[in-house]
Amino acid sequence: MLPIPPPNLTFKVANKNKVVEILNIGDVNILKSPGLSEFNFKILLPGQILPFAIYTDGFKNPKYFTDKFEIYKVEKKPVRFIVSRVAPWGDPLFDSNMLVSLEDYTIEEKAGEVGDIYVEIRLKQYKEYKTKVVEIKEIAEKKAIVTVKEERPTKAPATSYTVEAGDTLWAIAKKQLNDGSKYTEIAKLNNISNPNLIQPGQVLRLG
Repeated sequence: MLPIPPPNLTFKVANKNKVVEILNIGDVNILKSPGLSEFNFKILLPGQILPFAIYTDGFKNPKYFTDKFEIYKVEKKPVRFIVSRVAPWGDPLFDSNMLVSLEDYTIEEKAGEVGDIYVEIRLKQYKEYKTKVVEIKEIAEKKAIVTVKEERPTKAPATSYTVEAGDTLWAIAKKQLNDGSKYTEIAKLNNISNPNLIQPGQVLRLG
């Protein structure tokens, strides 16, 4: 949860179309599935409490966030990028929710703004995948009989969950329901208007 939302956010849908030349026709565009999307934005991490900054668990200095960014890079694991939009009159608008990799970030300090830092961030969409183990059991009449075993079997969904410190609705949906995108269903089921605001000890209905 960033203390100050970025004023601008650029969302780029990558293109993988290919232009080839065909005899007597010329260039044609072969349409393909889109590539990985990218997010670019710049944030302010204040070094002191500001009246327009929001902290769900008390003030945190810029180093708290930059340490998080470093962990994301070192652990080489995707993170969940969530943008919650609320209309000026209080109604929730459409949200963005996507697994991403932290590609790179640039830290900038400005004279006269002691303690404050600006961070320019580039994220890239991450698509989950899993490997399968194929075992050849026997070969008869030149035909192989194989079995395929997925390494990560799905879990039976739970019906309730008690929020722990550091939990997010997406992480709860991913862990308990095997599908992080179901966080919106959990929010609706529990009358939660802002999915980012859940408290430790809160008991959530999951189904």
